[in-house]
Amino acid sequence: MTTPDGSGAGTATAQPPWGSPQSGTLPMPQTLPVPQAPPLPAALAHLAGGSRYWLPEQPDRETATPPSAAAPSGGTPPTAPTPPAAPPAAPPGGFDVEAVRRDFPQLHREVNGRPLVWLDNGATTLKPRQVVEAVGEHYAMGTSNVHRGAHTLAKQATQVYEEGRQAAADLLGTPDQGEIVFVRGTTEAVNLVAQSWGRANLGVGDEILVSAAEHHSNLVPWQLIAAERRARIRPIPLLPDGQLDQDAYRDLLGSRTRMVALTHASNVLGTVPPVAEMTALAHRYGAKVLVDGAQAVSHFPVDVTALDADFYAFSGHKIFAPTGIGVLFGKRELLEAMPPWQGGGNMIDSVGFEETTYAPVPHRLEAGTGHIAGVAGLRAALQYLAALDREAATAYEEQLTAYAMAVLATVPGLRLIGNAPGKIGVLTFLLAGADPMALAGALDQQGIAVRAGHHCAQPALAAFGLQAAVRASLALYNTVEDVNSLVAALQDVQARSAAAAG
Repeated sequence: MTTPDGSGAGTATAQPPWGSPQSGTLPMPQTLPVPQAPPLPAALAHLAGGSRYWLPEQPDRETATPPSAAAPSGGTPPTAPTPPAAPPAAPPGGFDVEAVRRDFPQLHREVNGRPLVWLDNGATTLKPRQVVEAVGEHYAMGTSNVHRGAHTLAKQATQVYEEGRQAAADLLGTPDQGEIVFVRGTTEAVNLVAQSWGRANLGVGDEILVSAAEHHSNLVPWQLIAAERRARIRPIPLLPDGQLDQDAYRDLLGSRTRMVALTHASNVLGTVPPVAEMTALAHRYGAKVLVDGAQAVSHFPVDVTALDADFYAFSGHKIFAPTGIGVLFGKRELLEAMPPWQGGGNMIDSVGFEETTYAPVPHRLEAGTGHIAGVAGLRAALQYLAALDREAATAYEEQLTAYAMAVLATVPGLRLIGNAPGKIGVLTFLLAGADPMALAGALDQQGIAVRAGHHCAQPALAAFGLQAAVRASLALYNTVEDVNSLVAALQDVQARSAAAAG
């Protein structure tokens, strides 16, 4: 495994003074290298001509001017590369960020006397008024349990509940809503698969590959079932830029591999691994693949059919829906073969002391009364998202992420952790001389909400020699002004620190 050291990352020379955070005019770094597409390992050579959706489009290598083509000594100096443009707030057609922001009430409050700048989307996203109203409507006028009721309100609640299931199926690109299981969130989804599928399919010496970029919720459940079944966990290491080491992955796969647990987007590095290609390779060895999509689904469209994922999980609160509701997708044949994890109401067909039979999937895996109001909110969130131009929204986020990475590089002493090509807007960093928790507190005093700590991804940080870092994470309602406010605040912290030290 290559141990990322991040040496030299994030350092920059002093820049001209900042203008107003609202001006949109920022000093830019001198060089902005074009991210290069990583070569496919030999085991994936058969996919070289296929779609590599997780990477941005690259310039034509035949016509692009290489760095070595600069003018020789004494000649005309080469023109500095054009920095990424700030994405427009309200483009003609497509995605209008200002219109979206009007739907999120919390964006219009103050914190510590400053307008709120919400950059903690990796922890949870804010909720549009449509979601707030849907949950309120359920409790105010539509309260009822679902299924099993003959009265009007039960039928109405059931309709909303099952429409929420269909909306989740549509989001993930499966034509079969019976492949959608409601859970509390990604953590419960992974535990369900580990305890049900894992207990039935793992044995002594079997192997579970887990990437080093995983959130703890896609690692600890596998450790628990591995200890019980005497299987073993094998980590997929990281490269210095935060990508998963594909050569190491190829070498780790073998006849004992039973499960591969992958993030679709890292919550601490922003890395978007080549999930479709990694899944295809795992299937060659007969292994199943579970994808943690908690950080992915709000940032770009997902198609589980194209990915060929066996299981895919996400949490509602990471995609503008309420807390306490989430989704597990599983291929029907796998769900039908899985024994119940929990027993009780809703998951049975008939019950007797001599024999109990179970309901068909997905209900077999949904014991007890579900989070009905949560599903109402999830349905509203997914309907809201579906009404947007997802392609335009994704392009906006990609442009905002590139802009944010460029301007953060101008902050002296800032080290950005993870710069894999095609990463989502997860900006994890350290500032020289600043404790992460203290820095997050200082930003909070200026109304800027970020997160500090290990981000429930200790192995990922450990790969970079870290125990804690600050994370700013973007969503489709964030703006250039939000990024400018963050960078200006970091510059202010640095200036105050320098003044105190001098």
